[in-house]
Amino acid sequence: MLTSTRKNIFVNLLVISLVFAWVPVLQAKGFFKIGDPAPNFTLDTLDGQTVSLAQYKGKVVVLGLFHICEPCLIQGTELQKVAEAFKGSAGVQVLGVNSAGNSKEKVKDFLKEFPLKVTYPYMVDPKKETDALYGGGRFIPNVYIIDQAGIIRWQRVGSMEIGGADVIKAEVERLLASPKTGGT
Repeated sequence: MLTSTRKNIFVNLLVISLVFAWVPVLQAKGFFKIGDPAPNFTLDTLDGQTVSLAQYKGKVVVLGLFHICEPCLIQGTELQKVAEAFKGSAGVQVLGVNSAGNSKEKVKDFLKEFPLKVTYPYMVDPKKETDALYGGGRFIPNVYIIDQAGIIRWQRVGSMEIGGADVIKAEVERLLASPKTGGT
């Protein structure tokens, strides 16, 4: 009887653990805004330029929201590969945002750790507005692909599934080729 009781306790604890492990994933799915307009924001880049998401309407935008963390370093590096693949393309823009409110100095130090030099505009968000707009914060990194009309068409939230450069490039190419989103 004692063995059966222990087994039941173990099974119950296992079920409870699995439920708690999946709650963040299920909540993150609720943040997906595929098909919704991408919320606009205006922030300063690390080199002092003011950038607004709205200024890229007409382009496919790959937007990464990051904190200072290992998954963000990996995802930010994947976005750099995407930026390099579309370098010179007038129809694509990669943007990065430190949405955690970190200082410019801390973000610059973090970017020095990347295996590839980040050449896409990288902004700081001292008020964490983009985390609120895009449902981030607890689920980082976030990557969004926004079509030419400003509509979110693809998203990865959190580090459970990093969006690899090849996957992101394929989504961007699909949008560039799609007549209904303004592609050719």
